[in-house]
Amino acid sequence: MRHLIDPTDLSVEETQQLLELAIDIINNRQKYAHVCDGKKLATLFYEPSTRTRLSFTAAMMELGGNVLGFSDARTSSVSKGETVADTVRVVSSFADIIAMRHFKEGAPNVAAQFSRIPIINAGDGGHSHPTQTLTDLLSIMRELGHLDNLTIGLCGDLKYGRTVHSLIKAMKRYEGTRFVLISPDELRLPDYIKNILPSNFIEVNTLEEVLHMLDVLYMTRVQQERFANQDDYERLKDSFILDAKKMTLAPEHMIVLHPLPRVNEISTDVDSDPRAAYFRQVENGKFVRMALIYTLLQKTEETQPQNKVLSATTHTCTNDRCITRTEPIEKLAYTDTEGIERCAYCDHCLKTN
Repeated sequence: MRHLIDPTDLSVEETQQLLELAIDIINNRQKYAHVCDGKKLATLFYEPSTRTRLSFTAAMMELGGNVLGFSDARTSSVSKGETVADTVRVVSSFADIIAMRHFKEGAPNVAAQFSRIPIINAGDGGHSHPTQTLTDLLSIMRELGHLDNLTIGLCGDLKYGRTVHSLIKAMKRYEGTRFVLISPDELRLPDYIKNILPSNFIEVNTLEEVLHMLDVLYMTRVQQERFANQDDYERLKDSFILDAKKMTLAPEHMIVLHPLPRVNEISTDVDSDPRAAYFRQVENGKFVRMALIYTLLQKTEETQPQNKVLSATTHTCTNDRCITRTEPIEKLAYTDTEGIERCAYCDHCLKTN
């Protein structure tokens, strides 16, 4: 069974095929209007979402399929204490494919272990968001025409921003990619992601000093729901704001992306700039999810590729947000390129009990 839990579950070649399929769907909508007739998508959203959930819903409906599920865990059996494993076992009997968003990091990985149908990770805590990454890749390709030899500025909340983490994993595989990390010290990229970056990345504390060198500026909001301390959120929430004045420092070809929703990190006076691609990006999300749903439903006989050598462990994950801290599942680990043992669910380092 093929799932999409992490952006690297798809090879570069498979990613390119998916993007090309999305473009074919854009150009030939009627051709794909009934390819999922009789199929059902279950949207299991344990965490609030508007854009992603509606994007999946619209995608399946435009393919001719139907949608069921929940948008609030409090309205499901989760409120009675049901585990992710049991929920997925049950829903596998009702649907043909599942899109899951969860506040616990690694939850979609657990779901994939127990599901009889494909699982799509629609975002797990601050860990990963692979369908947003596919959306970003399609947007960059449609706006700039290529995915290699680009300088990408990642701005805002790089510590908890799952969209940033996913985009780095995907884009580092393309030749000539250079990353510019723009954030306050408190929200810098975590080490487990920084360790996989090409060596030519740079870290800065202001937008102004690097805008002139960027091909893509990827803005993110400072996410209140990721902070344990409300005072820290209030202090950092307005750290980086892009406005029309700052845009005068950027190249004419540079595009601005944002996974949305925005709060105030992009001023509305940027919206009319032709380089502001974030609302076009939203529509790209629907098309790439159409391509993904259709593709995974065709790959039900394929084996999920294993990108890491996994081993059972008695260690405890150091990440309080990890699914292994709350659900009775087998603890699995892998060793990264630096020789550090990490949790196979959330990628954080492990500690000995």
